[in-house]
Amino acid sequence: MTDQRKYNVLFLCTHNSARSILAEAALNQLAGDRFVGYSAGSHPGTTPNPHAIALLRSQGIETEGLRSKSWDEFAVDGAPPMDFIFTVCDDAAGEVCPIWPGHPAKAHWGVADPSKVEGSDEEKRRAFLQAFVQMKKRIELFTNLPLQKLDRMAVQQEMQTIGTSLREKGE
Repeated sequence: MTDQRKYNVLFLCTHNSARSILAEAALNQLAGDRFVGYSAGSHPGTTPNPHAIALLRSQGIETEGLRSKSWDEFAVDGAPPMDFIFTVCDDAAGEVCPIWPGHPAKAHWGVADPSKVEGSDEEKRRAFLQAFVQMKKRIELFTNLPLQKLDRMAVQQEMQTIGTSLREKGE
């Protein structure tokens, strides 16, 4: 991993409406000079969750162009080659994924689904904020890895460690 091009990162979740959308937008905002974030789902919904879009806007993060899409879009000829793939929901982590061209490094960063929270709008907003903060912490750690100095196996291990160590801490 010694080149200076932008790295392509794909965040996967079953419906591609909340967590993966939050991660895509956050990565592009935080490190768009070095990474290009994408998101997709195995069974995508029709649109991103309105709470996810509202949260991103409240954080000053661009939402134009965000849409729910199938992971099949990224497994065909002509799709951007992925360098890194993160599953952000436990359901997607257990599914049989497409064969990704280029054999990207993969890790699981499970985050509780804020879309499943029932209750008031305020409780739902808090759940989305919590999911966003968890994803943002992980993305910040990931984007600060010295990718040019690590070999593929070390990068893969660091990616997984970021997900498991923060999950164990409840972050």
